[in-house]
Amino acid sequence: MTKSPVKRAIILLNLGSPDSTEAPDVKRYLTEFLMDGKVIDYPWLFRKILVQGIIIPSRTANSAEAYKTIWTNDGSPLIHLTRQLQQALQQQVDEPVEIAMRYGNPGMELAYERLLAKVPDLEEVIAIPLYPHYAMASYETAVDHAKEIHRKKNYSFGLRFVRPFYNEPHYLQALSEKIRPYLSKDYDHILFSYHGVPARHIRKSDPTHRHCLSSADCCDLPSLAHSRCYRHQCFATTKEVVRILDIPEGKYSNSFQSRLGKGWLEPFTDIRLEEMPREGIKKLLILCPAFVSDCLETLEEIAIRGKETFMEAGGEQYEMIPCLNADPLWVQALAGWTKEIGTGSQEMILK
Repeated sequence: MTKSPVKRAIILLNLGSPDSTEAPDVKRYLTEFLMDGKVIDYPWLFRKILVQGIIIPSRTANSAEAYKTIWTNDGSPLIHLTRQLQQALQQQVDEPVEIAMRYGNPGMELAYERLLAKVPDLEEVIAIPLYPHYAMASYETAVDHAKEIHRKKNYSFGLRFVRPFYNEPHYLQALSEKIRPYLSKDYDHILFSYHGVPARHIRKSDPTHRHCLSSADCCDLPSLAHSRCYRHQCFATTKEVVRILDIPEGKYSNSFQSRLGKGWLEPFTDIRLEEMPREGIKKLLILCPAFVSDCLETLEEIAIRGKETFMEAGGEQYEMIPCLNADPLWVQALAGWTKEIGTGSQEMILK
């Protein structure tokens, strides 16, 4: 007797965005984001004082202005681009596809309910966190939040997560082909700018409790820690991309952006953008592989402010390579992963 196929659905998980560029919406979004204990990992009371007493009052207006520089007629670029990805993926898979944001709207519960409305006897949801690399403040919090909503609502369907895909061949190929056309241009250097995280996050995520950041070359030494080491995974992505594209040694480097205070991963992108022209790097290509969808951190921080920093320091040419967004090869990679569920490359919760 032939077994009936499992009734599945797909959720694409992304970071999120304010509902508008108005200060109350930006404040609400920043509060939800920064009060997450996996983003600012201090005790709750201290975090509340820091976030609501210091950070929110000082950052809301500036953040609102930053969002205004990238806002479109379709609203938030990140939300709009994630919806485009959803639509493109839906054309390649039979299962219904929804999107959910870790912070803001649309939320995780709404995504679950929309899928249940489409498939009342839903048996399994495949959740794809749109983060190539493992980090407490991105992949981990998205997965934990999805699990928590699943538990609280006592949903009967199972839940699977695609693991970080920083070294997955189809992702690397899609990313490399996105970069390839830019390499035909006259450039001096290509900078892989990854989102920064505090060094303490790297140590907290280390399952061995002794490997990460223990030496200058820890990311090159074999260890179980690499399965959750954001720094190692970023370097691994760069290493594979430059291999695929045959980018010469000395023609590329890594940096980390979006720092909030001291003790974050180095080198810092903003500092490197100031230094490079003095080192003879006048024509720069830059990309942000930690993001698969263009957002505030790519469109405003890198494409606008980063360019200003580089050009004012003496640069002559600066170009940001867009994120994968809804690139066809990237969509094909996602579709392929959903069809390979059950091969052992995903984790699972069963009800």
